[in-house]
Amino acid sequence: MKQKKYKSGFVTLVGRSNVGKSTLMNQLIGQKIAITSNKPQTTRNRIQTVYTDERGQIIFIDTPGIHKAKNKLGEYMVNVAERTLNEVDLVLWLVEPSTYIGAGEQYIVEKLNRCKTPVILVINKIDTVKKEEILTFIAAYKDLCNFAEIIPVSALKGENTNDLIDAIYRYMPEGPMYYDEDTITDQPERQIAAELIREKALRLLNDEIPHGIAVVIDQMKERQNGGRNGSAASSGGIIDINATIICERDSHKGIIIGKGGSMLKQIGSKARIEIENLLDCKVNLQLWVKVKKDWRDSDFLIKNYGFDSRDFDL
Repeated sequence: MKQKKYKSGFVTLVGRSNVGKSTLMNQLIGQKIAITSNKPQTTRNRIQTVYTDERGQIIFIDTPGIHKAKNKLGEYMVNVAERTLNEVDLVLWLVEPSTYIGAGEQYIVEKLNRCKTPVILVINKIDTVKKEEILTFIAAYKDLCNFAEIIPVSALKGENTNDLIDAIYRYMPEGPMYYDEDTITDQPERQIAAELIREKALRLLNDEIPHGIAVVIDQMKERQNGGRNGSAASSGGIIDINATIICERDSHKGIIIGKGGSMLKQIGSKARIEIENLLDCKVNLQLWVKVKKDWRDSDFLIKNYGFDSRDFDL
């Protein structure tokens, strides 16, 4: 019997902000890596995750939403998203179920029509509409681009996501196993912890603040409790994490801290639970808040807070 050839490749998820890219990627790999929020422009870096099964390996790259930039951080985010289009084997373009093709979608269509990478149109959030309406949405989009396939899904409910994985493999080239089969992400734990803290802040804070915050992990250190291999998870130990939430205005600092520190405690409590789930051990999380005025327009601070300034050079 002829053995099936191993396939592997890179897939980028693009789309306007808040169409569900991070939710879909988390659903496909079966674990939360990318943060999600109902506020736009949540993802700021390319987040690489890995899906492995007997057929091969798919490396997903979740990018920031493509949008009209208002500052240097916005330019960085858009450049990161656009740059991936020609660097991958397949593009997933996520859209919401609608017949309205707005300026944001038209902008993405222009970019997709200029790239040579195959594109699968993924119509997300089909759990929010009637089944009979889906064909109408497909008809609205099908002639905008030479799509390899069009697949409706619900990232939130996991509907049709297996079909999407099957479709992705159809466009993957033969290739090696890039990562060990147990690898789920190449993101450092510090970065994921910082993103989880930022997610909780995004969800709890007022609309005018979230885009102006960053999170920096100042220290992440295991307490050694004499476990067999020295890890906190194996020894029932604790990881101490000190982190700073950066905001742009003094008034924002007060809101983030809250009356008597109540908001900061909420952010810390919710983030700690998810970080413990991620690291599989107890976490002692200490949060501080600092003001760095207009950091999103500072090349130095953008780089200092974990964004690579090389992504500006398109």
